[in-house]
Amino acid sequence: MNRPIIALDFSSKSEIADFLTYFPATEALYVKVGMELYYQEGPAIVTWLKKSGHEVFLDLKLHDIPTTVQKAMQGLAKLGVNMTNVHAAGGKKMMEAALKGLSEGTSKKLIRPTLLAVTQLTSTSEAQMQQDQLILTSLEESVIHYAKSAAEAGLDGVVCSALEVANIKKAVSSPFICLTPGIRLKNAGTDDQKRIVTPKKAHEIGSDYIVVGRPVTQAKNPYQSYLEIKSAWNGETNG
Repeated sequence: MNRPIIALDFSSKSEIADFLTYFPATEALYVKVGMELYYQEGPAIVTWLKKSGHEVFLDLKLHDIPTTVQKAMQGLAKLGVNMTNVHAAGGKKMMEAALKGLSEGTSKKLIRPTLLAVTQLTSTSEAQMQQDQLILTSLEESVIHYAKSAAEAGLDGVVCSALEVANIKKAVSSPFICLTPGIRLKNAGTDDQKRIVTPKKAHEIGSDYIVVGRPVTQAKNPYQSYLEIKSAWNGETNG
């Protein structure tokens, strides 16, 4: 059964430890470590989560000159993360450098972490994109352009809204991963997300991974919410 990736949007290891007490000790999770947590706790948080038996998506969205990103990826690869990412807006050369650095930093005994490119954030609307980034195409055209660039750079896939998955899959040769945040159960609040879908809809559209944060981390019963989302994500319920 596919597991939703839980976004650990906390600021400390102690908060995560408290959160994980809601889950069976034997439950191996796939978790996302983002900027808030990584910048507070550093690489040690990744090591701790891996030793606890969990898979880790390190979501730092690197975006810098190619050489800097390449060297940063060499270091991140040594942490043994399962997945990480860059911003597609950094360009093809930067993405190629990121992939090279990740490959160089990965031990020969390990599989290179999956490398994705962020297209447009799911908190971004088309109007915001056009005004703030001065990208005057449609949001979907921008996302597909970034996906094509990521594929040409050799990356494994992209981070995008589930609303764009079908057209990305048509535009880019498979296999190509589409990881989709912005997942909410029916009748749940959207928070600051603009382009959202339900777990069931993401399953039907063809998302390869989904990331879920507040619907699990802020739930009264996080484990029950996780199981509900997991069941819907696997097409077993209508959530």
